[in-house]
Amino acid sequence: MDFEPTLLRAFVAVCETGGFTRAAQRLHLTQSAVSHQIRRLEEQVGRQLLYRTTRKLTLTEDGEDFLRHAEQILQGQEALTRRFHSSTASGAIRLGVPENFIGDRLPQLLGRFARQYPAVRLEVSVSVCLDLRAKVDAGELDLAVAITRSDATGGIVLRQTQFVWAAAETFKRPQNSSMPFALSPPPCALRAMAIEALTASGIDWHVGFTSANQHGLRAAVQAGLAVSIFSQEEIEPWMTVLDGNDGLPPLPEAKYVLISKQGDRMPCAAELGRLIVDESRFWPNSSAGHERVRLTAI
Repeated sequence: MDFEPTLLRAFVAVCETGGFTRAAQRLHLTQSAVSHQIRRLEEQVGRQLLYRTTRKLTLTEDGEDFLRHAEQILQGQEALTRRFHSSTASGAIRLGVPENFIGDRLPQLLGRFARQYPAVRLEVSVSVCLDLRAKVDAGELDLAVAITRSDATGGIVLRQTQFVWAAAETFKRPQNSSMPFALSPPPCALRAMAIEALTASGIDWHVGFTSANQHGLRAAVQAGLAVSIFSQEEIEPWMTVLDGNDGLPPLPEAKYVLISKQGDRMPCAAELGRLIVDESRFWPNSSAGHERVRLTAI
């Protein structure tokens, strides 16, 4: 039997985003239109592909097998498009992204962009301690996702978040000694935010661990060596959030914004920015918390 690519794309979108509403946003359709496409697909297959409850969607065993084949078909169609109708755009786009903003969706986004613009070279800088806004202003990056305070202006807001102090549940504050913190080296927006809050509070503190990546900071915190700063959506079960009851000052609300180089830009750079804005709606935020987006089989 022949399956319409439109139906296959709707099914894959529902599986990747975890629901009809988000799939409809990605496909620029109504939720009822996506639901209708899934019903048509299941009628054509003659099997139930999704198990629906009031709380979530889950792939059936047939749905898991169908998803694998649907992805292969769509990838093959994309390969044909690239081979015979690929974009003629060429050059390089320099993108900067904070390490704590990547998640598991950015690689998918970059992969789609690379398939659409095979002759464009992507140069991606990922770091928790780079001043990405300064690099865009200096012309060293074409696009960047930057962390700013909620009251800052400029850029396209991708998501709001609240940063908090966190430590391992086993962490014990040293008696008669300053409190140790794990921070990234400068320049780092989070380090600056943390130091500003600590300095204004007047508490006794020191930087006891420095790492240029999130893995190092998490390792120090998990080992009980120090306290660090994390967004609420990054808090894990083994962490405990510290606040004023623990003698720590509040941290400001912040936001992730997409900023771009001023002046002439390649059209494909604008397209990459559009993809980031669209996909940011599916990334976790501080109000929604973590969720597993990819459906699993039952």
